[in-house]
Amino acid sequence: MSVELDHTMVSARDRRASADLLAFILDVPWSEAGVGPFCPVYVNEGLTLDFDQVDGAFPVQHFCFRVGESAFERILARLTTRGIEYRSTPHGPVDMRVNTQHGGRIVYWSEPDGHVWEALTLSYARQPNPVGR
Repeated sequence: MSVELDHTMVSARDRRASADLLAFILDVPWSEAGVGPFCPVYVNEGLTLDFDQVDGAFPVQHFCFRVGESAFERILARLTTRGIEYRSTPHGPVDMRVNTQHGGRIVYWSEPDGHVWEALTLSYARQPNPVGR
């Protein structure tokens, strides 16, 4: 069997609100209760993001979702519907632009707890890098 990421924890100040927001943007199901104290977001049949309530400091994380062109368009529409600002770079200024520098389309947004979310249509992380051989 190949190695696949099954689930991971996402720290949040309000696990329910954060899970609900991501599930809305990605158009996937979520639950207010899961195993343990988590609010799971069911990204696909093989990946669950478990939102966990945290009161103290926690590091900002980055999550990237590879989607098809039509799903990308719907994600942009839902970001706009909710008034969520997006950008073309991971840490740059909000420019409400889509990045096309890697052959596909990429958009980044931050959620209230500061995590950086990314949707892309073509993985730049999976492209061969002749320099790194």
